[in-house]
Amino acid sequence: MRRFTSVEAAIDAAAHRVLDRLPANGISAAAIEFLVFGLKQGWACLFGGAMLGLILVTRFLWPDHAALARYDFLFLAALAIQLAMLLFRLETTAEAKVILVFHIVGTVMEVFKTSAGSWIYPEESFFRVGGVPLFSGFMYAAVGSYLARIGRIFDMRYSNYPPLWTTVVLCAAIYGNFFAHHFIVDLRYGLFAATVLLYWRTVVHYRVFRFRHRMPLLVGFLLVALFIWFAENVGTWSRAWLYPDQADGWTPVSIAKLGSWFLLMIISFVLVSLVHRPRPLEAEEQDGSTVCRSA
Repeated sequence: MRRFTSVEAAIDAAAHRVLDRLPANGISAAAIEFLVFGLKQGWACLFGGAMLGLILVTRFLWPDHAALARYDFLFLAALAIQLAMLLFRLETTAEAKVILVFHIVGTVMEVFKTSAGSWIYPEESFFRVGGVPLFSGFMYAAVGSYLARIGRIFDMRYSNYPPLWTTVVLCAAIYGNFFAHHFIVDLRYGLFAATVLLYWRTVVHYRVFRFRHRMPLLVGFLLVALFIWFAENVGTWSRAWLYPDQADGWTPVSIAKLGSWFLLMIISFVLVSLVHRPRPLEAEEQDGSTVCRSA
């Protein structure tokens, strides 16, 4: 798997012309590593950050009686962002395929959940399926885009990764439970336990600038789920969608939703792993202090 698109490779080379002259030891080196980590995270969030920014901007600036509905603008803008990212080589074709899959998977779940009253989209739109504006699928796609991009940007490798078929079974069970719990007992606690058992020993090794770092994969899932929960609070505050208890006035999204986003992370990660297969840590890189040239 190529780590960078041609544009990203040019950015990486330009960054190295600056970074390679900076201190390699002590507090300064640690600060540089942290700065590069933040910049790469921001780059991985490019699509999701653009979508969230548009949701915020249109919350304040969209006219009440505009000829084009706000939701329709968000849908068309998301399409334009995707095309631009491909055209300017900010995204790979494989990542675009992941986004398409996530849009379909997310829209199907949205249609069911809105019909069940789990949440609503309070504004009108033309591009919609039932009560679901089509821009909503891109919010799920933003998660898939982030996971696909971060895997290659940070050159992620894994140790003790579970057999792929077991992760696919878990993914299918979690997705099924998002629908089935409306009719039968909610199995999410069992799914939490299964997730922990499956990934308990899995460690992700990621390259920032000069060094590889490591983190239990379960911790990574939780951290990403937490940031999605923060983004969801921004989305509901912007009235892009609303939960029933927010209909009469905005309140923060319940922290209990973090569990749902954690499980969604598993679905997202497994779907991405079918496109970008998890790669093991090479023998010569087993030492976590290995120096790496690429940023």
